[in-house]
Amino acid sequence: MNDTGKQTRARRMGGSIAIFLPGLALLLSSVVKLAGVPGVVHTMAADGFSGGKLTLVAALEFLSAALFLFPLTRSFGLLMLSAFLGGAICTHVQMDEYTKAIGPCALLAIAWFGTWLRHPQVLWSSHLQKPAASHLVPQDRRDSWASKSA
Repeated sequence: MNDTGKQTRARRMGGSIAIFLPGLALLLSSVVKLAGVPGVVHTMAADGFSGGKLTLVAALEFLSAALFLFPLTRSFGLLMLSAFLGGAICTHVQMDEYTKAIGPCALLAIAWFGTWLRHPQVLWSSHLQKPAASHLVPQDRRDSWASKSA
């Protein structure tokens, strides 16, 4: 984004696509879980998510994806999506399924990249001015609080 605040059409379009893809993937994944597809139910049960836990995971997945896809709630959706996918990554690592953690990592990276393309202010802290090092260290030891006598 340039100083005038305008985005190029390519950046907006790329951001929209990169937001839509992980959002759609999570929506479809939640629908498959809620539908009770046997392969998915068995895999989730092996990881400790069966019955009500599976329904809760599917509902949270659906909610985070829906919030992320809707522009007015995208910032909260990105937070929810990050927490949900972070939990998925953690679960796969805990179960020694390192290669299965690549999918949630990729979805999370694409979601953040797309959000940054579409809404560059999402990384607001990277635009803060850094204080000069000379302001952090006292130039004269006599001015330091540690050198003052009571």
